[in-house]
Amino acid sequence: MYKNLFNIFGYTIQSHAVISVIAIFLGFGVALTLTRKTIYYDHIYKFIYWAVIGAIIGARVWHVFVFQWPYYMQHPGQIIAIWQGGISVLGAIVGGAVALIIYCFKHRLDFLDLADYLSPAMMLGMGIGRIACFFAGDAFGKPTGSEFGITYPKGTIAYNTYGDQPLWPAISWEIQADFVVFAILLYLFGKKLPKGTLFFVYLILYGAVRFSLEFFRGDSDRFALHLTGGQWTSLGFIIIGLVLGIFVSVKRLKKPEHKALIGDFQTEK
Repeated sequence: MYKNLFNIFGYTIQSHAVISVIAIFLGFGVALTLTRKTIYYDHIYKFIYWAVIGAIIGARVWHVFVFQWPYYMQHPGQIIAIWQGGISVLGAIVGGAVALIIYCFKHRLDFLDLADYLSPAMMLGMGIGRIACFFAGDAFGKPTGSEFGITYPKGTIAYNTYGDQPLWPAISWEIQADFVVFAILLYLFGKKLPKGTLFFVYLILYGAVRFSLEFFRGDSDRFALHLTGGQWTSLGFIIIGLVLGIFVSVKRLKKPEHKALIGDFQTEK
């Protein structure tokens, strides 16, 4: 486990930043592959900037106002200090989704259809991104009370919180679960399913994974009903996914036929 990889020109290159960049590029590659023969292919090159900006804003907002508001309420000057660390993957999903809604409205694209194409790419990126959290030691479990568990090295937030106590490997389990969900979405992608199916499956499965594993987390405050901000957000994902699933099942939304190849693609006027 290495939080800091190396120094260059006086700057410390952290594993979290490097792995996060890798996650973005691999997710981007999957999105390009899945949309290769559709009208969305060229849009992916444009939307990636919207997605990154939306995800960063959402990730910071969620970290500050959902997970750590008691602290930032006492230190308002640090709210925008994202360079000091502090982002939330749940907020990144929300921010990215908002960015996609705005982009689709601007370019008159079908949100649910494009969301289906992007769901596997998002899931892969999230799984790889969680490896960054593991290396940084900033998303960790609570003490197991036994010899079983992960012990984090000095210098990590986990060690500063619990010392050398063995902790539940919650983040490791989430990484594995994310890749399983990615495999499920990739399998479903090849099926002729109603429009919006992959998106609501993505919301429900990831919401269920995150809600369950939050019980083993030791880095989050608990609020109403003794649930964490992550669990309340995950419940929101599950509810939205279920409502969308019912809507899709009732309407049986038909996917549009994307027969245009890349060379035939023409941008909107």
